[in-house]
Amino acid sequence: MPEERVRARAGLRLPRSRRAGATDASAPSAPDSASDSSGRPARTSARTSARTSARTSVPPPRTARDRRRALGLDAGAWFLLLPALLPILVLSVGPLLYGMSLAFTDAQAGRTDPTRFTGLANFADLRLDPLFWDSFRVGLVWAVSVTVLQFALALGLALLLDQNLRFRWLARTLALVPWAMPQVVVGELWRLVYHQDAGLLNTTLRGLHLLDHNAGWLTSPSLALPAVIVVGVWAGLPQTTVVLLAGLQNVPRELHESAALDGAGAWRRMRAVTWPALRPVAVAIASLDLIWNINSFGLVYVLTQGGPGGQTRLPMLFAYEEAFRYGQYGYAAAMGLVLVAAVALLLAVFLRSRLRPYEEEGGVR
Repeated sequence: MPEERVRARAGLRLPRSRRAGATDASAPSAPDSASDSSGRPARTSARTSARTSARTSVPPPRTARDRRRALGLDAGAWFLLLPALLPILVLSVGPLLYGMSLAFTDAQAGRTDPTRFTGLANFADLRLDPLFWDSFRVGLVWAVSVTVLQFALALGLALLLDQNLRFRWLARTLALVPWAMPQVVVGELWRLVYHQDAGLLNTTLRGLHLLDHNAGWLTSPSLALPAVIVVGVWAGLPQTTVVLLAGLQNVPRELHESAALDGAGAWRRMRAVTWPALRPVAVAIASLDLIWNINSFGLVYVLTQGGPGGQTRLPMLFAYEEAFRYGQYGYAAAMGLVLVAAVALLLAVFLRSRLRPYEEEGGVR
Protein backbone atom coordinates (compact mmCIF):
# COMPACT_ATOMS: atom_id res chain seq x y z
CA MET A 1 0.00 0.00 0.00
CA PRO A 2 1.32 3.51 -0.68
CA GLU A 3 1.14 4.76 2.90
CA GLU A 4 3.03 1.78 4.30
CA ARG A 5 5.75 2.12 1.60
CA VAL A 6 6.25 5.80 2.32
CA ARG A 7 6.46 5.22 6.08
CA ALA A 8 8.80 2.28 5.66
CA ARG A 9 11.20 4.27 3.45
CA ALA A 10 11.10 7.20 5.93
CA GLY A 11 11.81 4.88 8.89
CA LEU A 12 8.51 5.63 10.66
CA ARG A 13 6.60 3.10 12.73
CA LEU A 14 3.10 2.17 11.65
CA PRO A 15 0.12 1.93 13.98
CA ARG A 16 -0.18 -1.41 15.76
CA SER A 17 -3.25 -2.47 13.81
CA ARG A 18 -1.68 -1.76 10.47
CA ARG A 19 1.61 -3.32 11.54
CA ALA A 20 -0.19 -6.53 12.35
CA GLY A 21 -1.98 -6.50 9.02
CA ALA A 22 1.23 -5.81 7.21
CA THR A 23 2.98 -8.62 9.07
CA ASP A 24 0.23 -11.05 8.21
CA ALA A 25 0.23 -10.00 4.60
CA SER A 26 3.97 -10.35 4.29
CA ALA A 27 4.29 -13.61 6.13
CA PRO A 28 5.10 -15.73 3.05
CA SER A 29 8.02 -13.45 2.28
CA ALA A 30 9.63 -13.15 5.71
CA PRO A 31 13.09 -12.07 4.56
CA ASP A 32 11.65 -9.01 2.81
CA SER A 33 9.96 -7.75 6.03
CA ALA A 34 12.84 -8.40 8.42
CA SER A 35 14.21 -5.58 10.53
CA ASP A 36 17.76 -4.83 11.46
CA SER A 37 19.19 -4.50 14.99
CA SER A 38 18.27 -0.81 15.21
CA GLY A 39 14.60 -1.58 14.89
CA ARG A 40 14.18 0.01 11.46
CA PRO A 41 12.64 -2.13 8.74
CA ALA A 42 15.18 -3.34 6.14
CA ARG A 43 14.66 -2.46 2.51
CA THR A 44 12.94 -5.15 0.57
CA SER A 45 14.55 -6.84 -2.38
CA ALA A 46 11.52 -6.42 -4.61
CA ARG A 47 13.27 -3.91 -6.87
CA THR A 48 16.35 -6.13 -7.12
CA SER A 49 14.22 -9.14 -7.90
CA ALA A 50 12.40 -7.21 -10.59
CA ARG A 51 15.65 -6.13 -12.19
CA THR A 52 17.04 -9.66 -12.05
CA SER A 53 13.90 -11.12 -13.60
CA ALA A 54 13.95 -8.45 -16.29
CA ARG A 55 17.53 -9.27 -17.16
CA THR A 56 17.07 -13.02 -17.19
CA SER A 57 13.70 -13.03 -18.88
CA VAL A 58 13.68 -14.30 -22.46
CA PRO A 59 12.45 -11.65 -24.94
CA PRO A 60 9.50 -12.59 -27.08
CA PRO A 61 10.40 -14.07 -30.47
CA ARG A 62 10.75 -11.51 -33.24
CA THR A 63 8.57 -11.89 -36.26
CA ALA A 64 9.78 -11.84 -39.85
CA ARG A 65 8.46 -8.30 -40.23
CA ASP A 66 10.49 -7.15 -37.23
CA ARG A 67 13.62 -8.71 -38.71
CA ARG A 68 13.01 -6.99 -42.06
CA ARG A 69 12.57 -3.67 -40.34
CA ALA A 70 15.76 -4.15 -38.32
CA LEU A 71 17.66 -4.81 -41.56
CA GLY A 72 16.10 -1.86 -43.30
CA LEU A 73 14.11 -4.07 -45.67
CA ASP A 74 10.74 -2.50 -45.17
CA ALA A 75 8.55 -2.55 -48.27
CA GLY A 76 7.97 1.18 -48.12
CA ALA A 77 11.70 1.87 -48.07
CA TRP A 78 12.25 -0.36 -51.11
CA PHE A 79 9.47 1.46 -52.93
CA LEU A 80 11.15 4.79 -52.29
CA LEU A 81 14.51 3.41 -53.49
CA LEU A 82 13.15 2.05 -56.77
CA PRO A 83 13.67 5.27 -58.80
CA ALA A 84 17.35 5.21 -57.87
CA LEU A 85 17.83 1.43 -58.09
CA LEU A 86 16.25 0.88 -61.51
CA PRO A 87 18.82 2.94 -63.49
CA ILE A 88 21.65 1.20 -61.61
CA LEU A 89 20.21 -2.24 -62.32
CA VAL A 90 19.50 -1.47 -65.97
CA LEU A 91 22.60 0.55 -66.85
CA SER A 92 25.25 -0.99 -64.55
CA VAL A 93 24.37 -4.39 -63.10
CA GLY A 94 22.71 -5.70 -66.26
CA PRO A 95 25.58 -4.89 -68.65
CA LEU A 96 28.08 -6.17 -66.07
CA LEU A 97 26.38 -9.56 -65.86
CA TYR A 98 26.03 -9.70 -69.64
CA GLY A 99 29.71 -8.90 -70.10
CA MET A 100 30.67 -11.60 -67.60
CA SER A 101 28.57 -14.12 -69.50
CA LEU A 102 30.29 -13.18 -72.79
CA ALA A 103 33.63 -14.24 -71.28
CA PHE A 104 32.51 -17.88 -71.53
CA THR A 105 31.36 -17.69 -75.18
CA ASP A 106 32.91 -17.24 -78.62
CA ALA A 107 31.03 -14.01 -79.32
CA GLN A 108 32.45 -12.15 -82.32
CA ALA A 109 31.44 -9.17 -84.41
CA GLY A 110 29.88 -9.75 -87.82
CA ARG A 111 29.24 -13.48 -87.51
CA THR A 112 25.89 -14.98 -88.47
CA ASP A 113 26.26 -18.21 -86.51
CA PRO A 114 24.76 -18.28 -83.02
CA THR A 115 27.08 -17.66 -80.13
CA ARG A 116 28.28 -20.84 -78.49
CA PHE A 117 29.29 -21.56 -74.93
CA THR A 118 33.03 -22.33 -74.84
CA GLY A 119 33.64 -22.59 -71.10
CA LEU A 120 37.18 -21.61 -70.10
CA ALA A 121 38.61 -21.57 -73.63
CA ASN A 122 39.06 -17.79 -73.67
CA PHE A 123 40.91 -17.89 -70.36
CA ALA A 124 43.19 -20.64 -71.67
CA ASP A 125 44.01 -18.47 -74.69
CA LEU A 126 44.76 -15.52 -72.41
CA ARG A 127 47.20 -17.61 -70.42
CA LEU A 128 49.23 -18.23 -73.57
CA ASP A 129 48.92 -14.74 -75.08
CA PRO A 130 52.22 -12.81 -74.69
CA LEU A 131 50.58 -9.53 -75.75
CA PHE A 132 48.17 -9.74 -72.85
CA TRP A 133 50.96 -10.32 -70.32
CA ASP A 134 52.98 -7.46 -71.81
CA SER A 135 49.98 -5.13 -71.45
CA PHE A 136 49.43 -6.37 -67.91
CA ARG A 137 53.07 -5.62 -67.04
CA VAL A 138 52.82 -2.14 -68.56
CA GLY A 139 49.56 -1.52 -66.72
CA LEU A 140 51.05 -2.61 -63.40
CA VAL A 141 54.08 -0.33 -63.84
CA TRP A 142 51.80 2.54 -64.85
CA ALA A 143 49.34 2.10 -62.00
CA VAL A 144 51.92 1.66 -59.22
CA SER A 145 54.15 4.48 -60.45
CA VAL A 146 51.32 6.97 -60.89
CA THR A 147 49.72 6.06 -57.56
CA VAL A 148 52.96 6.33 -55.54
CA LEU A 149 54.17 9.57 -57.15
CA GLN A 150 50.71 11.07 -57.06
CA PHE A 151 50.28 10.32 -53.37
CA ALA A 152 53.73 11.60 -52.38
CA LEU A 153 53.31 14.90 -54.26
CA ALA A 154 49.71 15.31 -53.08
CA LEU A 155 50.72 14.81 -49.44
CA GLY A 156 53.42 17.46 -49.71
CA LEU A 157 51.06 19.86 -51.45
CA ALA A 158 48.32 19.23 -48.89
CA LEU A 159 50.73 19.92 -46.02
CA LEU A 160 51.74 23.17 -47.73
CA LEU A 161 48.16 24.28 -48.36
CA ASP A 162 47.26 23.48 -44.76
CA GLN A 163 49.66 26.16 -43.51
CA ASN A 164 48.54 29.70 -42.80
CA LEU A 165 50.05 31.28 -45.92
CA ARG A 166 49.18 34.40 -47.86
CA PHE A 167 46.96 33.84 -50.92
CA ARG A 168 46.23 30.33 -49.73
CA TRP A 169 42.78 30.51 -51.30
CA LEU A 170 44.34 31.27 -54.69
CA ALA A 171 46.77 28.35 -54.40
CA ARG A 172 43.93 25.99 -53.49
CA THR A 173 41.93 27.17 -56.49
CA LEU A 174 44.80 26.75 -58.92
CA ALA A 175 45.52 23.28 -57.58
CA LEU A 176 42.07 22.16 -58.77
CA VAL A 177 42.55 23.29 -62.39
CA PRO A 178 43.77 19.90 -63.77
CA TRP A 179 40.84 18.17 -62.08
CA ALA A 180 38.35 20.42 -63.87
CA MET A 181 39.73 19.57 -67.33
CA PRO A 182 38.43 16.55 -69.30
CA GLN A 183 40.94 13.82 -70.07
CA VAL A 184 40.76 14.48 -73.79
CA VAL A 185 41.68 18.13 -73.25
CA VAL A 186 44.51 17.13 -70.90
CA GLY A 187 45.83 14.64 -73.44
CA GLU A 188 45.77 17.14 -76.32
CA LEU A 189 47.41 19.79 -74.14
CA TRP A 190 50.30 17.51 -73.21
CA ARG A 191 50.68 16.31 -76.78
CA LEU A 192 51.45 19.91 -77.69
CA VAL A 193 53.91 20.13 -74.79
CA TYR A 194 55.64 16.91 -75.89
CA HIS A 195 55.62 17.71 -79.62
CA GLN A 196 58.96 16.71 -81.09
CA ASP A 197 59.50 19.75 -83.34
CA ALA A 198 57.52 22.63 -81.85
CA GLY A 199 56.74 21.40 -78.35
CA LEU A 200 57.19 23.62 -75.34
CA LEU A 201 59.37 21.08 -73.53
CA ASN A 202 61.91 20.59 -76.32
CA THR A 203 62.03 24.32 -77.03
CA THR A 204 62.71 25.12 -73.38
CA LEU A 205 65.36 22.43 -72.96
CA ARG A 206 67.14 23.52 -76.14
CA GLY A 207 67.05 27.14 -75.00
CA LEU A 208 68.72 26.09 -71.74
CA HIS A 209 71.28 24.06 -73.73
CA LEU A 210 70.20 20.89 -72.01
CA LEU A 211 69.40 19.20 -75.32
CA ASP A 212 71.19 19.35 -78.63
CA HIS A 213 68.41 17.61 -80.55
CA ASN A 214 64.65 17.24 -80.36
CA ALA A 215 63.62 14.31 -78.17
CA GLY A 216 60.64 12.16 -79.19
CA TRP A 217 58.90 12.03 -75.85
CA LEU A 218 55.87 10.13 -77.15
CA THR A 219 57.55 8.27 -80.02
CA SER A 220 60.65 6.87 -78.32
CA PRO A 221 60.18 3.38 -76.82
CA SER A 222 62.29 4.34 -73.80
CA LEU A 223 60.65 7.73 -73.15
CA ALA A 224 56.99 7.14 -73.95
CA LEU A 225 55.96 5.37 -70.73
CA PRO A 226 57.75 7.80 -68.35
CA ALA A 227 56.27 10.74 -70.26
CA VAL A 228 52.78 9.29 -69.98
CA ILE A 229 53.30 8.59 -66.25
CA VAL A 230 54.13 12.28 -65.70
CA VAL A 231 50.86 13.27 -67.37
CA GLY A 232 48.92 10.77 -65.27
CA VAL A 233 50.44 12.14 -62.06
CA TRP A 234 49.65 15.73 -63.08
CA ALA A 235 46.06 14.92 -64.02
CA GLY A 236 45.23 12.99 -60.84
CA LEU A 237 47.11 15.15 -58.35
CA PRO A 238 44.24 17.55 -57.43
CA GLN A 239 41.72 14.96 -56.24
CA THR A 240 44.28 13.26 -53.99
CA THR A 241 45.39 16.64 -52.65
CA VAL A 242 41.83 17.68 -51.81
CA VAL A 243 41.12 14.45 -49.91
CA LEU A 244 44.37 14.59 -47.94
CA LEU A 245 43.85 18.28 -47.17
CA ALA A 246 40.41 17.49 -45.77
CA GLY A 247 41.97 14.79 -43.59
CA LEU A 248 44.67 17.16 -42.34
CA GLN A 249 42.10 19.75 -41.32
CA ASN A 250 40.38 17.17 -39.12
CA VAL A 251 43.52 16.65 -37.02
CA PRO A 252 43.06 18.62 -33.77
CA ARG A 253 45.40 21.59 -33.47
CA GLU A 254 45.73 20.94 -29.74
CA LEU A 255 47.67 17.75 -30.44
CA HIS A 256 50.24 19.63 -32.51
CA GLU A 257 50.53 22.34 -29.88
CA SER A 258 51.03 19.80 -27.09
CA ALA A 259 53.65 17.94 -29.10
CA ALA A 260 55.46 21.20 -29.87
CA LEU A 261 55.48 22.12 -26.18
CA ASP A 262 57.00 18.73 -25.41
CA GLY A 263 59.86 19.55 -27.77
CA ALA A 264 58.80 17.46 -30.79
CA GLY A 265 60.06 18.72 -34.14
CA ALA A 266 58.15 18.91 -37.40
CA TRP A 267 59.11 15.39 -38.52
CA ARG A 268 58.34 13.94 -35.10
CA ARG A 269 54.91 15.60 -35.06
CA MET A 270 54.24 14.34 -38.56
CA ARG A 271 55.12 10.78 -37.61
CA ALA A 272 53.46 10.66 -34.18
CA VAL A 273 50.48 13.00 -34.54
CA THR A 274 49.54 13.74 -38.14
CA TRP A 275 50.08 10.41 -39.82
CA PRO A 276 48.12 8.20 -37.35
CA ALA A 277 45.10 10.48 -37.73
CA LEU A 278 45.53 10.70 -41.51
CA ARG A 279 46.17 7.02 -42.15
CA PRO A 280 42.54 5.89 -42.77
CA VAL A 281 42.01 8.71 -45.27
CA ALA A 282 45.36 7.99 -46.93
CA VAL A 283 44.59 4.28 -47.33
CA ALA A 284 41.17 5.05 -48.80
CA ILE A 285 42.38 7.55 -51.40
CA ALA A 286 45.42 5.42 -52.31
CA SER A 287 43.12 2.44 -52.92
CA LEU A 288 40.81 4.50 -55.12
CA ASP A 289 43.76 5.93 -57.04
CA LEU A 290 45.09 2.43 -57.67
CA ILE A 291 41.73 1.30 -59.05
CA TRP A 292 41.34 4.39 -61.24
CA ASN A 293 44.87 4.13 -62.61
CA ILE A 294 44.59 0.44 -63.48
CA ASN A 295 41.33 1.17 -65.32
CA SER A 296 42.78 4.22 -67.06
CA PHE A 297 42.01 4.46 -70.77
CA GLY A 298 41.19 7.88 -72.21
CA LEU A 299 44.34 9.77 -71.26
CA VAL A 300 46.79 7.21 -72.66
CA TYR A 301 44.64 6.63 -75.72
CA VAL A 302 44.73 10.32 -76.64
CA LEU A 303 48.47 10.60 -76.00
CA THR A 304 49.91 7.48 -77.66
CA GLN A 305 47.08 5.04 -78.51
CA GLY A 306 49.22 2.35 -76.91
CA GLY A 307 52.37 3.01 -78.94
CA PRO A 308 55.13 3.03 -79.78
CA GLY A 309 55.35 -0.73 -80.24
CA GLY A 310 52.96 -1.42 -77.40
CA GLN A 311 55.16 0.30 -74.81
CA THR A 312 52.16 2.19 -73.39
CA ARG A 313 49.45 -0.35 -74.20
CA LEU A 314 47.53 -0.64 -70.95
CA PRO A 315 45.24 -3.64 -70.31
CA MET A 316 42.13 -1.53 -70.96
CA LEU A 317 43.59 -0.40 -74.28
CA PHE A 318 44.34 -3.98 -75.25
CA ALA A 319 40.81 -5.07 -74.35
CA TYR A 320 39.40 -2.15 -76.34
CA GLU A 321 41.41 -3.13 -79.42
CA GLU A 322 40.37 -6.77 -79.17
CA ALA A 323 36.70 -5.87 -78.83
CA PHE A 324 36.18 -2.92 -81.18
CA ARG A 325 39.05 -3.22 -83.64
CA TYR A 326 39.15 -7.00 -84.13
CA GLY A 327 35.61 -7.86 -82.98
CA GLN A 328 36.62 -10.50 -80.41
CA TYR A 329 33.93 -9.73 -77.85
CA GLY A 330 34.23 -12.97 -75.89
CA TYR A 331 38.01 -12.73 -75.67
CA ALA A 332 37.87 -9.09 -74.56
CA ALA A 333 35.23 -9.93 -71.95
CA ALA A 334 37.43 -12.68 -70.54
CA MET A 335 40.28 -10.19 -70.36
CA GLY A 336 38.12 -7.75 -68.46
CA LEU A 337 37.04 -10.43 -66.00
CA VAL A 338 40.68 -11.40 -65.34
CA LEU A 339 41.55 -7.74 -64.76
CA VAL A 340 38.71 -7.34 -62.27
CA ALA A 341 39.92 -10.38 -60.33
CA ALA A 342 43.52 -9.13 -60.41
CA VAL A 343 42.52 -5.66 -59.20
CA ALA A 344 40.44 -7.16 -56.38
CA LEU A 345 43.35 -9.35 -55.30
CA LEU A 346 45.88 -6.51 -55.40
CA LEU A 347 43.51 -4.25 -53.51
CA ALA A 348 42.85 -6.87 -50.85
CA VAL A 349 46.59 -7.40 -50.27
CA PHE A 350 47.21 -3.66 -50.16
CA LEU A 351 44.38 -2.91 -47.74
CA ARG A 352 45.33 -5.81 -45.50
CA SER A 353 48.95 -4.71 -45.30
CA ARG A 354 48.08 -1.07 -44.63
CA LEU A 355 45.23 -1.60 -42.17
CA ARG A 356 46.81 -4.34 -40.06
CA PRO A 357 48.81 -1.93 -37.83
CA TYR A 358 45.71 0.20 -37.41
CA GLU A 359 43.67 -2.85 -36.36
CA GLU A 360 46.31 -3.89 -33.84
CA GLU A 361 46.10 -0.45 -32.24
CA GLY A 362 42.34 -0.80 -31.90
CA GLY A 363 41.37 1.72 -34.57
CA VAL A 364 39.24 -0.73 -36.56
CA ARG A 365 36.90 -3.31 -35.16
